[in-house]
Amino acid sequence: MKNKFLLLIAFLCSHSLYAQITFTDDFENYTVGSPLGPQSPDWTTWSGVQGGADDINVNNTDAHSGTKSLYFSSIAAAGGPSDIVLPFSGPHNKGTFTFTSWFKMPAGKGGYFNFQGTNVPGTLFTLNTFFNPDGTLDIQNSKEVVLSNTYPQSAWFEFKLVANLNTNSWEAFVNNVSKGVFQNADFDIASIDYYATSPTDAFWVDDVSFTYTPYTMPNLNGAVSYFTVNNGLVSQSRVPELKIRNLGTTAITSFSMTINANGNNTNQNFTGLNIASGAAYTAVLTSPVTFINGLNTLTATISNVNGMGADNDATDDIKTFTFTPVLAGTDKMVVAEEATGTWCQWCPRGAVTLDNMHKDFDGYFQGIAVHNNDPMEVTPYDSVLGIYISGYPSALVDRLPKIDPLAIKNDFMQRIILTPVAKMKNGATYNSTTGQLDVSVTTTFKSAATGNYKIACVIIEDSIKGTTAGYNQSNAYAGGANGVMGGYETKPNPVPAAQMQYDHVAKAIAPDFNGIPNAYPASVTANSNYIHNFSFNTTGWNKNKLHIVSLFIAPDGKIDNAASTTVDQAVANGYVVGLTEKKITPSFMTVYPNPANNIIQLQINSKKYQSADLLVTDINGKIIMKKVTSIHDGVNLFPISLAGLASGNYLIVVDMDGDTQTTLFTKE
Repeated sequence: MKNKFLLLIAFLCSHSLYAQITFTDDFENYTVGSPLGPQSPDWTTWSGVQGGADDINVNNTDAHSGTKSLYFSSIAAAGGPSDIVLPFSGPHNKGTFTFTSWFKMPAGKGGYFNFQGTNVPGTLFTLNTFFNPDGTLDIQNSKEVVLSNTYPQSAWFEFKLVANLNTNSWEAFVNNVSKGVFQNADFDIASIDYYATSPTDAFWVDDVSFTYTPYTMPNLNGAVSYFTVNNGLVSQSRVPELKIRNLGTTAITSFSMTINANGNNTNQNFTGLNIASGAAYTAVLTSPVTFINGLNTLTATISNVNGMGADNDATDDIKTFTFTPVLAGTDKMVVAEEATGTWCQWCPRGAVTLDNMHKDFDGYFQGIAVHNNDPMEVTPYDSVLGIYISGYPSALVDRLPKIDPLAIKNDFMQRIILTPVAKMKNGATYNSTTGQLDVSVTTTFKSAATGNYKIACVIIEDSIKGTTAGYNQSNAYAGGANGVMGGYETKPNPVPAAQMQYDHVAKAIAPDFNGIPNAYPASVTANSNYIHNFSFNTTGWNKNKLHIVSLFIAPDGKIDNAASTTVDQAVANGYVVGLTEKKITPSFMTVYPNPANNIIQLQINSKKYQSADLLVTDINGKIIMKKVTSIHDGVNLFPISLAGLASGNYLIVVDMDGDTQTTLFTKE
């Protein structure tokens, strides 16, 4: 049966009431097939309408205990409609909190819930927990992924969070086995929200419970509530981030802070303050920390609050943060290709992530924003990248499987430790009158290698601004309802073009997404050098905002390494003539209809009589058709039969006198 109670343990302690709240629900007291909200005095919905479109019917297809539970699934790309909220009788930001819920996800399906920070859903997402369809678990706060682990599929499991809100220490458990400890960027918890985020989510929920034990504030108490450093690479320096909370009844006007970083102390005094009871203060530290190889230990200690020496609660005076910075592979650069578009309301998080990655890992990371269906789209790049993703925004880091842009840093950390097979050096010549940019890429193999290594060259541009409606950025973060996102929470939806600047934007790719096949011998020796040349017409682009990005692609399709330089840096490196030259010119080919069932028409526009190589491949490069034909001046039409081809995506590659272009088409 349903078991829900509110336990009040009250006693007089320094004239304060101390009350513990406990809640449990196993759904056994509800009617199967009827909405939960109207049957319960506790549960509600995101909209606040009980029994409405976002309520959920009680289910008996599976249960952890008894016969009843809640079952969440969706057929909508945006998820829902069921969006169920359980208030925690808060918000709470002091004391201790324990939450437990039983889940079950079928194989290949996932689940999701979040903690809201206020009693108005959508105002503050304190925590997001994703049970991914592959059996992995990700917990995100408003800044980043704070914990990644695994969970069991096709079986009921208990998921538990235990939080000391004073010290901001959280621990996650699956079946009473700890999955990790973390701290949270936000301190308030007011409710839990269960929601199926997409058709890949399907999950049961049963036996939900929470316990909250309040904290009675003493007279004077300064607490170190958040202490972290943006993890980086060995030898990089970062300034730690520190938040102090006043968990006493007396305002804090001053305190001293000691930061111990790997055994080295720095001291900083903070005066002239007025931190009200219960308020938080972001302390701006002045001394950076240089990361050493191996385990780094950082400890922040608050003391001498209001000049009084020790405060009234020593349990929250110290916070220690440990991490192991990554040792980068020699000469390694990681590339993230972000699928984005101005029409995409969630895509601002991709732009913010790329900016943050460049700020934190300059020289080790290069982001490329590949736009879709907006004025910045480069069709040969976008159409093939689209094969590897399932929605926007998405990202590929060194062409690993697609991820949400917020997880770029995690994949970056996995890839930057690798020693690449080869390193590249970009050279160039630039004609300021014609805009002609000729690029040479010198590849030096650091070790012997075999296989079909490929190379491609991308031009990206920063600080792009437009005036038409196509440059307006759709913005789901407007108003802050979906959390803080690099300032987008202060901008309208959509953000007018006049307020937008687009960075890391792909302008051209040569020869195509997959690179030049067989660009190197099948077997190469260490220290051998190879040179490839590319040519781009940059008319209308801002030369001072361009970057040349060369991509060295391994036989398995991953990007083994990259090099990124400004045009001026590449010109200073010098241009070297090699054996292979690829030019980027205005598109001369069109394919229609697309998609098609039986036949497609390949249209080639030419300014002269010449020969052309026609190639049809699958997306992995397997040759389906190869033909050499003559092209005359004007419009040329070539019908291509699709008979015998399985449904799916294919590429047509046309090479006319070294000028290569690629188009994606779909066989229905």
